[in-house]
Amino acid sequence: MRIALVWLAVWLVAAPSVHAQSGPAYSLLRENEDWSFLRDKSLRQDIWDTLKYISLGSEDRYLTIGGEVREAFEQVGNDNWGKQRYTNTFFLERYMLHSDWHLGSHFLAFVQLKGGLESSRAGGPRPIDEKKLDFEAAFFEARTSGKNWIALRSGRQELNYGSGRLISVRGGPNVRQSFDGFKVMSTIGLWNVDAFGARPDSDKPGFFNNSPDRRTTFWGIYASRPRTGRFSIGVYYTGLDRKVAAYNRGTGQELRHSLAARLWRPVQTKERGWDFDYEGARQFGTFGSRNIRAWTFASDTGYSLPDLPFKPRLSVKSDISSGDDPRNNSFETFNALFPIGNYFGVLADTGPGPQNFIDLHPRLQIQPVRGVSVSADLVAQWRQSLYDGVYAVPGFLLVPANGSMARFVGYRPGVEVRWQIDRHAYLQADYGVFYAAQFLKEASPGETLTTWPSGPDTNLEVL
Repeated sequence: MRIALVWLAVWLVAAPSVHAQSGPAYSLLRENEDWSFLRDKSLRQDIWDTLKYISLGSEDRYLTIGGEVREAFEQVGNDNWGKQRYTNTFFLERYMLHSDWHLGSHFLAFVQLKGGLESSRAGGPRPIDEKKLDFEAAFFEARTSGKNWIALRSGRQELNYGSGRLISVRGGPNVRQSFDGFKVMSTIGLWNVDAFGARPDSDKPGFFNNSPDRRTTFWGIYASRPRTGRFSIGVYYTGLDRKVAAYNRGTGQELRHSLAARLWRPVQTKERGWDFDYEGARQFGTFGSRNIRAWTFASDTGYSLPDLPFKPRLSVKSDISSGDDPRNNSFETFNALFPIGNYFGVLADTGPGPQNFIDLHPRLQIQPVRGVSVSADLVAQWRQSLYDGVYAVPGFLLVPANGSMARFVGYRPGVEVRWQIDRHAYLQADYGVFYAAQFLKEASPGETLTTWPSGPDTNLEVL
């Protein structure tokens, strides 16, 4: 489980701005923030506003400085359903600092440093836990101006599209994902269109020793049209070439193409109404000598009642992703590519992941007081194919099929409490227990996996 509380030292840094609400909310991709309005000094109301617009000699030449701190304790019992038969308690720290250089209306440079530290974990830090210091982003961008514009970005950068189901910064784990390559961004009429080609950044635990993964190439194009009537739409294509890929069937070279579409309507906050997020993808290509035929469909349907006490929202997620059947000539395990770290919520980094699965995920969220949300949910998961195993969120095999014909993997009740103090800081606590069902009991030790609190965890965007 995870629990989020602010360390006293961090709180003292943020305390002067706790009641400051001026300016836009912080963005997941910090380069997307626009602080140019702060050239008008009368609009500067927050303690950090002087760092958000530092003039470089003219109105369209300025520097923005920002940063983030996250402190977390995690405690996991019976990790991997009993393969590690002990309770593992450890401390995670994430520090990020960025500078955004606006060099006129056509050029900008963005540099973001990251540091991720792990302490006291039995077995040592996982690759997603520790990166002492390196560049999360370091890119240069040139763009045109006008209603229909185009921009070219080159260097190390983050990619995050749609709901993050297939392309995400991996925000849940301690170390975020970045890529080395280029991206072309444009607005054409009502459409936003991006095209990119990159290699994922391989995180090594030391200082400034990251490098692009030469065995993996990733490319794609993503087009979205926001709010066409009562909903938004997105369509995209991605290609992935991995020289070495491992699945339940074995290891081989993977060349995988994905065609996908998404339809969504945001959560209603002013009046009663439905929200939804539907996304489907078809994958083809080759794995070794076999053709890939894989697919997924994900849905999230909710109804909000903001006019009632506690402003409840009821929602149900239902997802399915194909698994492999070695009796067929084709290879059918779906690849979630670079998914959001906390794909199923509370058990963000323990699994199962979004390959070879069927799930049903009801959730109730309420807001008992201003700025505080409480949610309770239940995730039940099955294998889509009885001849394929259970995978982790990043995509590696956790539990092979091992001849089991059981479909039910298990279920996880969970609860989350979040307090958004202001736009600078929030506290969050999570608790979850994954009860192993017949498949895990037959193919692994099958112990109940728990995550629960052992101390503080906070995310604080100080700047």
